[in-house]
Amino acid sequence: MLRRSLLALPILLPACPALAQSRPLSERDRADIARAEAWLNRLTSLKARFLQIAQNGASAEGTGWIVRPGKMRFEYDPPEPLLLVASYGQFFYFDRQLKQATTLPIGSTPLGILLRDDLRLSGDVSVSGVERGGGMLRITLVRTGRAAEGQLTLVFAQDPIELRQWVVVDAQGQQTRVTLSQPEFGGRFPAILFDFNDPRFREALGIP
Repeated sequence: MLRRSLLALPILLPACPALAQSRPLSERDRADIARAEAWLNRLTSLKARFLQIAQNGASAEGTGWIVRPGKMRFEYDPPEPLLLVASYGQFFYFDRQLKQATTLPIGSTPLGILLRDDLRLSGDVSVSGVERGGGMLRITLVRTGRAAEGQLTLVFAQDPIELRQWVVVDAQGQQTRVTLSQPEFGGRFPAILFDFNDPRFREALGIP
């Protein structure tokens, strides 16, 4: 159970705002932020393989789906029994082995930023850092005036721009890194993948 918690929960739980070091944004920073924002708003759906690595080296793989706005599903490969689903404004976290389900409001989690309908990296979301290197662009985000809710770094390939990874840092300074591979964009997926209120969804998981 400890290993499963280390793998799954940090991508949902709040992070430590003290780890975000703000500095004035340059014109180049602002231009790159605008490019990233435009790409995210063009994103309608994504299916990809993912590799998740915790600070302690624990790792897991699986398949992830994102449908904007508001829907996400991360299904871990066996032997990990974990399933994360976002829909109805909630994150649904299910341990197949323990038959235990937990829900959290999407808006209270770092990944909720990715699922917004009108996604803006300004206003109630603040960019606390922009870094470049190795052909990658890293943009670190916190909620304006609500930084205690989490810190999320989005990592993009720069040419062409494309989301490749995100990193969440928890209150103890521990990182959880999720790297995407084999992305497929613009696909249509069965609604039941995300509908944890559908009796068929719950029956398939053995939930009463």
